[in-house]
Amino acid sequence: MDNKQAEIQIKINEETFKGVYANGSIISHTQSEFIMDFVSIFHNKGILCSRVIVSPQHAKRLQKIINENIAMYEKSFGTIKEAEAVNINMDTAH
Repeated sequence: MDNKQAEIQIKINEETFKGVYANGSIISHTQSEFIMDFVSIFHNKGILCSRVIVSPQHAKRLQKIINENIAMYEKSFGTIKEAEAVNINMDTAH
C-alpha cells in the first residue's frame, strides 16, 4: 500500500487570508468535538473573533503540530515565557 499523502489545494478568500488577532482562548469539549474560541482582549474587554470546532482526532493532531512548532520556535528564539492566566467569562447572549 502506498503511504504517500495526496496534495490538497486550498483556496482562501482575501478576508480569511488577512487573519484575525487573538490574545486569549477558551477551549471546551464534548465527547465528539473540541470547541476552540479565540478572543481579542483589550483594556479588560474582549470580543470573540473566531470559533473553530474540530473532532477529537483532529484536536490531537493539532496538539502534536503545535508542540512541534513551539519546540522549533524555542530552538530558534529561546524559551517562551508563559503569560499570566486571565479569567475569561463569555456572555453567550445574542
